[in-house]
Amino acid sequence: MHTVEQQQLKSLALAVINTELAAVQALCSRIDEQFVCACDYMLHCEGRVVVIGMGKSGHIGGKIAATLASTGTPAFFVHPGEASHGDLGMITAQDVVIALSNSGETEEILTILPLLRRLQVPLIAMTGNPESSLAKMATVNIDVSVEKEACPLGLAPTASTTAALVMGDALAIALLEARGFSAEDFARSHPGGRLGKRLLLHVADLMHQGEQIPQVSASATLAQALAEMSAKGLGMTAVVDERHQVLGIFTDGDLRRAFDKPLDIHTTMITEVMTAPCKTMLAEALAVDALGLMERHKINALLVTTADNQLIGALNMHDLLRAGVV
Repeated sequence: MHTVEQQQLKSLALAVINTELAAVQALCSRIDEQFVCACDYMLHCEGRVVVIGMGKSGHIGGKIAATLASTGTPAFFVHPGEASHGDLGMITAQDVVIALSNSGETEEILTILPLLRRLQVPLIAMTGNPESSLAKMATVNIDVSVEKEACPLGLAPTASTTAALVMGDALAIALLEARGFSAEDFARSHPGGRLGKRLLLHVADLMHQGEQIPQVSASATLAQALAEMSAKGLGMTAVVDERHQVLGIFTDGDLRRAFDKPLDIHTTMITEVMTAPCKTMLAEALAVDALGLMERHKINALLVTTADNQLIGALNMHDLLRAGVV
């Protein structure tokens, strides 16, 4: 490719970005009473926020609905063309409707407005024309007009869809803050994602319990501890007293260090080679906090105890890896 052609492509791309930047910057002055009123309707909505839009506006509407739903505002998208053929039944009198149309004259949306009015649902319009039919019939109109599209032909929705998307994000995040929506709330809506696992999984959800816990008494020999480690397969064993209180831990790392010295595994007591005191974790702690403790101290296993140091579980790095916490 010739250098001139490369430069032309770069110039065109930069022109698009600058046009869309200007469109987004212009939205700052539109965060006004109409925006606040729209937020208020959605905050007090007893049903769901229903987003409608045709074509590219429909694609943006789908994303806005998804963002609202994942940030604490129950929402879904309805195609306005399908709404007039039965899907309007998905909208109830307890809902709030957001309608996207750059022109404000989208026929499929205007067709269902009388029916929405009959339901007496608040209608929030996001249009590029405050004088349009949709804007005038709406309860609230948010101006998302742009000076020009990034498309040099002025035909393909580009800057206008970007402006609508950004305004939708502004609504969603304003509502998130107003509701006091937390990171844990977000995780509950994304249980399959990494964030969900890191914020929802507790040590109790992952730890080995009961007979699965490798443990020996303080009177055990190193040979007995090795047999317990081999049987349970966690690369460690707890050392406990007669009241089941944790005295220490013996791990694969301790074993390597022990063999640096001459010893008899049948006569060496486990208390001579164990790590004591050892790092422990409460069952109610987040799994991600257990991971942090392991990483900070460069260890691969933890014992889980009650507040009074009684052994109730065991956890290793492989458990965290399998759960997707790492």
